[in-house]
Amino acid sequence: MPREDLIISEDDYPEMEAVNAIQRGLHAFNQEMGGPYDREPITVLARDAAGEVQGGLLGLTYWHWLFIDWLWLARSQRGQGIGSELLRRAEAIARTRGCTDAYTDTFSFQAPGFWSRNGYAEFGRLDEMPRGHARQWFRKRL
Repeated sequence: MPREDLIISEDDYPEMEAVNAIQRGLHAFNQEMGGPYDREPITVLARDAAGEVQGGLLGLTYWHWLFIDWLWLARSQRGQGIGSELLRRAEAIARTRGCTDAYTDTFSFQAPGFWSRNGYAEFGRLDEMPRGHARQWFRKRL
C-alpha cells in the first residue's frame, strides 16, 4: 500500500526529467551494488563502396561483459561471413577493454543458429514471445 504522502500516477508521455530521474536512480543503485560499470559503446559498421551502411553491430561493454544489442545485415549481405566478422571485431574490442564474457538476445525467427555457430550457448528462452516464436538469450566466454 502506498504511503499517503506519495502520489502514484500513470503517464503515457512522461517528461524527460521523470525518465532521467528513473534512469539515474537505477544506475546509481546498480553501481552501489555491482561497482562502477563505465558503459562504453561498441559500433562496428559494414559499408558498401558508396559509403552506405549495409550492416553493423551495436553493443556496450560494462562489468567485464560485452552486450550485443543490435546486429543487422542487409539481405544482400547475409550468408557471406560478414556478420561473423562484425562479431569477431566487437569481441576483440571487448577483450581489449577487459571483458571476459559476452551475451545477447535474439528471436527464433532471426538467427539463433548464427550465435551457436559463433560459439554462443543458449542460456534462456521465453516461448510464445511473440506468439509462435521464442526470445532466446545466448552467452559466450571470451
